[in-house]
Amino acid sequence: MIIVDIETSGVDCRLCSILSIGAVDFADPKNQFYEECRIFDGAHVEKEALGVNGFTREQISDPKKQTDKEIVEKFLAWMKTTKEWTIGGQNPSFDRDFLQYTAYRYHINWPLAHRIIDLHSVAYFHMKRKGIEPPQKNSHSALSLDGILTYVGMQKEPHPHNALTGAKLEAEAFSRLFNEKPFFDEYKTIPITFAFPK
Repeated sequence: MIIVDIETSGVDCRLCSILSIGAVDFADPKNQFYEECRIFDGAHVEKEALGVNGFTREQISDPKKQTDKEIVEKFLAWMKTTKEWTIGGQNPSFDRDFLQYTAYRYHINWPLAHRIIDLHSVAYFHMKRKGIEPPQKNSHSALSLDGILTYVGMQKEPHPHNALTGAKLEAEAFSRLFNEKPFFDEYKTIPITFAFPK
């Protein structure tokens, strides 16, 4: 599995652009990927998205930065260094769809399967099995990445969001849920709790 997190200029993969890609090989915590790019010409930019990821309009339009085509090509080349290409993460269909749509835009072969592993589903199941009711809002699951990180004993994701930091935190959460042990050495001193603060 490769844990993938991306930052984008908005939520629609057809209209908006990738800004950065972060990824971690779940079989090897040292095998990581991080790159940034500029938006494609005419890409839609949502100020709310920039508020989350902290990029400025100048940064996302910087002509010195590589294109979204180049970043996806580099990601796919890195992916081939891993043993399993299944994408995992928090709401990974969002990340997969942006990557896949960008590949299609430039006629790049897309070798990844459609199936993904969703951290939300794994955490939801883990809580239900332990008799812990996942948080809800408006009769729907409200289990965010921050909620999952809290549940496994970690701090919330820092703001602004960074794609590699997101991928690393998601990999750490997967490891704690799957294996009940830390994934990264830097988090070994943080105890695993499987609880929400009272």
